Amino acid sequence: MFDSAVAWLTAQGRTGQWGSEPFSTDPARVARVEEWAAAGGMRIAEVDGEPAGCLVVGPAMPYVTPAPEPEVYVRVLVVDRRFPGRGIGAALLERARAEAAEQGISLVRVDCYAGDDGRLVKYYESQGFTRTEPFTVGEWPGQLLEMRL
Repeated sequence: MFDSAVAWLTAQGRTGQWGSEPFSTDPARVARVEEWAAAGGMRIAEVDGEPAGCLVVGPAMPYVTPAPEPEVYVRVLVVDRRFPGRGIGAALLERARAEAAEQGISLVRVDCYAGDDGRLVKYYESQGFTRTEPFTVGEWPGQLLEMRL
């Protein structure tokens, strides 16, 4: 899924988010995905039995301001580009909201790449998230967003 997303972004000249090299060729990135899977927060969406999207929930990223209350934090959301326009990302975000509600948590947060044309930030806003604070990690511009349930 990550490889297809990187290829799609690269084809559009949008390499600022994840670069232009496939995740599968970077041992550190492969290890990170394996850690996410082992930690229990990975959710996979399928289309006709094929993995189509991935959501990872877990602790907030260390580069964002900690939440002052319990939260469900979306660490990763990626959709395989073989399945565009099917609402997979929206369905996975709905799963995060449902998990928060099941736990009695009223805050869902996510951070994302805020560079280039800002389309990723706009996507999360279209899903009901509100911008809270911008940040940078080195040269990488990010945006923290939240949703109240």
